[in-house]
Amino acid sequence: MPETEYSVYIVRCADDTYYTGIAADVARRIAEHETSPRGAKYLKGRGPLCLVYSAAIGDRSAASRVEYRIKRLHRRDKEALINGTSTLQNLLPDQGSDAG
Repeated sequence: MPETEYSVYIVRCADDTYYTGIAADVARRIAEHETSPRGAKYLKGRGPLCLVYSAAIGDRSAASRVEYRIKRLHRRDKEALINGTSTLQNLLPDQGSDAG
């Protein structure tokens, strides 16, 4: 059976903060954040949410590692990723094939 491919995503909240997460189905996960009790606590009351970045990573473990690294980036580096002026490979050079 093929392994599920996970993506890392970044959401911009109404208060102009960023939230980073992983999901096998990003659209479904964003909908959960907006309407379901299964959404992240951080995002409660911070809507509307805007998906600003998404990248397929691979297995759940690799996606979790990339998510952790993105969460540790400075805001300017996250914005460079979002704007396309930088890549995961540039921002997370030791991730190798984990970064897409």
